[in-house]
Amino acid sequence: MSELRITDVRVVDLRFPTSRESIGSDAMNKDPDYSAAYCILETNHGMRGYGLTFTLGRGTELCVEAARYLSGYVKGRALSSITEDFCAFSREMTRDTQFRWLGPEKGVIHLATAALINAVWDLYARAEGKPVWKLLAEMEPERIASIVDFHYISDALSREEAIDLLRARRAGMQDRLGHLESEGLPAYTTSVGWIGFSDEKISRLCDEALAEGWTHFKLKVGGAPEDDLRRARLVRSKIGPSRRLMMDANQKWEVEEAILRTRELAEADPWWMEEPTSPDDVLGHARIRREAGGVRVATGEHCQNRIMFKQFMQAQAMDVCQIDSCRLAGVNENIAVILLAAKFGIPVCPHAGGVGLCEYVQHLSAFDYLCVSATLEDRVVEFVDHLHEHFVDPVRIRNGRYQLPTQPGYSIEVFPETLRDYSYPDGKVWRT
Repeated sequence: MSELRITDVRVVDLRFPTSRESIGSDAMNKDPDYSAAYCILETNHGMRGYGLTFTLGRGTELCVEAARYLSGYVKGRALSSITEDFCAFSREMTRDTQFRWLGPEKGVIHLATAALINAVWDLYARAEGKPVWKLLAEMEPERIASIVDFHYISDALSREEAIDLLRARRAGMQDRLGHLESEGLPAYTTSVGWIGFSDEKISRLCDEALAEGWTHFKLKVGGAPEDDLRRARLVRSKIGPSRRLMMDANQKWEVEEAILRTRELAEADPWWMEEPTSPDDVLGHARIRREAGGVRVATGEHCQNRIMFKQFMQAQAMDVCQIDSCRLAGVNENIAVILLAAKFGIPVCPHAGGVGLCEYVQHLSAFDYLCVSATLEDRVVEFVDHLHEHFVDPVRIRNGRYQLPTQPGYSIEVFPETLRDYSYPDGKVWRT
């Protein structure tokens, strides 16, 4: 049989009208339509690779066009020519000498890069007959380190340090795998607390989540102070004092306002305050963390690259590291940040509020537990109960925990009828 080769790349503008029910609504995004630039890699053997980058509606077309441009880096290539030096492949897209003025390593181009890199990982795992988490977990430390671009982060974590860390964590891996297979990954639900939901709906959703076994809940804040406090008291009254409540301001506040508002909301005993101010403000987060009354600070969902994460960690500006499977440039850069977090002793709790993100991040968190952190203490993976029915291999949740995916790939293949009906602007859903 001839070598597996990528012969074509299709990119679809895929959008879901979630704004109609305020799903995904927060202090900064009142009417999001969960969307994606969705990439399909065609091959000479009929096997396909799938990847997406998450967006919120308008502007998705920019990511689509960027992905189409970047597809020239994969079209016509043998899969092995990419996977044998994955780091070099990533650098090709992020360091195009005439493209760097559009970034580098941030914004629309970086989002599109993530879609393509993730699609290659999906194809790679399918070709190996393994889910992505297992493909990674079975790699030797030197191989994992070869995937990572240490450029700009070597002052905080060297390649040699990463290899030593990965070697040290190999002890007990089989026991940890057994635990994951029997218990799953601990998770938290954001589906109860979107900012556009009424108090009655929040109350009902809390009751339903409790009945399903959830122990960690997230509430969107950043509205009027009296509304935030009322809703926080409501959720706390529903879930009781022993379960954990997290809050997410979605970048709404100035630094001093964030300190004040976090102190006010401390009455409801938040386990963390997420994105209290601009996601680029490293020193602002550090000040909030110092002055907000002991409430942990979580951020990273909108960190644009591994360098920003490095700075947050070096400046002691985050207590919880929230990687995003598409904001960073795919699996490779997420591994870099997971390794950085382990070096600094910061728990990784991935962001997954968006179409396909839950499907993605379960693989990254499983890899983190098995190979890098070797612990689940203070680690939970976000879950939103929306749009999973559109995926061929959707996430499985039992008693508030992700169950390990078993199918080959990155769990991101979407049904053909979904691509047909939800493509924008010509799909049936948008025509009507």
